[in-house]
Amino acid sequence: MKTINDIQNEIIEEFSGFEDWMDKYSLIMDMASSLEPLDEEYKNDSNLIEGCQSRVWLQADFVDGNIIFKGDSDALIVKGIVAMLINTLSGHSPKEILESDLYFIEEIGLKENLSPTRSNGLASMVKQMKLYALAFETKNNN
Repeated sequence: MKTINDIQNEIIEEFSGFEDWMDKYSLIMDMASSLEPLDEEYKNDSNLIEGCQSRVWLQADFVDGNIIFKGDSDALIVKGIVAMLINTLSGHSPKEILESDLYFIEEIGLKENLSPTRSNGLASMVKQMKLYALAFETKNNN
């Protein structure tokens, strides 16, 4: 199984082929299509991420010691970002997720190329995923 860092390195590699940010945005929007549709039952207020300009839902399930994330957004670029985060973190243990440093965000220049509100939304998504990991780890250590 690939580590979180293996996946991040693949994302960085994929983005390194593009100089222009319009091409990178296209790649992010393509990634949105890789996201499995989120069941309507999960598109509720308790799964809504606070601090995002657009609506973002994130569902986390604990399966066989790993967290499986599912998500969606009503904005295509944001949905692509959700897809990248899910592809990177989903299927890993709470401990791995908590210890991960999501350096790909910085490496591909995502933070500088998002509007401040989208950047805050990205930080909120990462924070929420780590909070889920913390909750599952705490629950399973008791």
